[in-house]
Amino acid sequence: MPSKPPSAPAAPPADPATDWDHELSAFGPDPHPPATEPSGGALASARAALGRLATWVPIRSLARRHRHRIIDHLLALEDRDRYLRFGYPASDEQIRKYALSIDFARDEVLGIFSRRLQLVAMAHLAYGQPVPGDPNRTMAEFGVSVLPQSRGRGLGRRLFDAAALHARNRGIDTLFIHALSENRPMLRIATAAGAIVERDGGESAAWLRLPPETFGSQVEQALERHLSELDFQFKRQAQVLSGFVDSVAEVKAHFDASGRAAKE
Repeated sequence: MPSKPPSAPAAPPADPATDWDHELSAFGPDPHPPATEPSGGALASARAALGRLATWVPIRSLARRHRHRIIDHLLALEDRDRYLRFGYPASDEQIRKYALSIDFARDEVLGIFSRRLQLVAMAHLAYGQPVPGDPNRTMAEFGVSVLPQSRGRGLGRRLFDAAALHARNRGIDTLFIHALSENRPMLRIATAAGAIVERDGGESAAWLRLPPETFGSQVEQALERHLSELDFQFKRQAQVLSGFVDSVAEVKAHFDASGRAAKE
């Protein structure tokens, strides 16, 4: 896929309905439509917050120490998934090179872990790119991957929403997606969020204008970070405890077998 994105659209069209709406309609209704601003005052806002909490998914920011988990996650992708994620049939060596090149000081990587601490979904948010045609604005490019066994749960959409929140809190006003036109799930996530999608043959570009950061968006990100860290540590402790119990059971089984052998 080309390293330079196409020019950003100057302004959103008056009518958001495009040919993409028709093409993506084959997937059926969006199971996770974009959240609408609650109306009805504090009670409606509280109900909306409880609804989000009931379906909360812990999304954790990853660092250099998680690089091996990122490599394992990407290597677990099937050939077709690698092609859609990178725009070419990435080999194991190319995936390792990509993972080792991630600049954690500049970019942001978000992940979702299973109960066994397997990285089942990951998003890479690349910062610092100027918007084509407007050097005074900067954008962040979004890429995502989800393991086959964890699909159908809206994890890609959750990572997209989290990435948009992180980007706006860093003063970024445009979220950019460069994908193959056949990567319909990714383009569907973008259109459902309200992004403008431009198709150019086998490749497509999606642009989502982000609202400015607010005190509420900063609090939301801080709370998400805190809860996700607690969730990760809880899973880690549960894994340690499970390993300890398995070790005790193995030792007990060994002594029981030795005792039976002695009696015989």
